[in-house]
Amino acid sequence: MKILFQGDSITDADRDRNDMHNLGAGYPYYAAKYLCENYPDMDFEFINLGISGDQTKDLVKRIQSDFIDIQPDVVSIMIGVNDTWHAAESRNWISNEIYENNYRFILEKIKTETGAKIIIIEQFLLPAEDKDFFRVDLDPKIDITRKLAREYADVYIPLDGLFAKALLHHDSLHWSADGVHPNANGSDFIGKILAESFKEII
Repeated sequence: MKILFQGDSITDADRDRNDMHNLGAGYPYYAAKYLCENYPDMDFEFINLGISGDQTKDLVKRIQSDFIDIQPDVVSIMIGVNDTWHAAESRNWISNEIYENNYRFILEKIKTETGAKIIIIEQFLLPAEDKDFFRVDLDPKIDITRKLAREYADVYIPLDGLFAKALLHHDSLHWSADGVHPNANGSDFIGKILAESFKEII
C-alpha cells in the first residue's frame, strides 16, 4: 500500500527532500510507526512530499508531479493554515471562494486521476496569544474543509476539534510551542489518530 502524505510545514517536519521516503520528524513519522505496528503483515510504502510554507495554491501547482504521477493508494492531506497565516499581518485574507476552489481542484484531480483513497486532516490552531485573531479567517475555512470532506473524503479527521478536546487534559504548550507547529507530543497525537483512521479503509 503506497501512502502519500501531503501538506505544509506540519507535514514536511524537516524531512530530507532528496529522499521522498524520508518522513521527517512530524506526524507522518508517527503515523507510519503505528501503521507498521497495527498491520505487521502489510507491505507499506510511505512517501512524504509536504513542503513548508505551502498553501492550497501551491498544491494546485504540483498536482501532477506530486500527486498524480505518484499514483498512491492513499493520500493524506493537511493543508490550509497558511492560507490564513500568510495573510494575517495585513488581514487581507484570501477569499473563502479562492480557498474552496483551490482545495476542490486538488481533491477532484485526486478523485478522477488516481485510484487513491482520500484522508483529509482538518487544519487546526491551538491557543496562542499572538495568533488567536486568526480564528476570524480560519474558522470559516475549516467549515469549507468540512464541506469538501463530505463530498470527497473517504476519511475525515476533525483535528481542530480533537485538539480542543485534548486541551481539557493538557495546555497548548504540551502540544505546540507556537499554536501551529506540533512538537513531539502533538505529532505523536496526530500520527496515532491518523493510523487509527485506517480502520475505515483497510
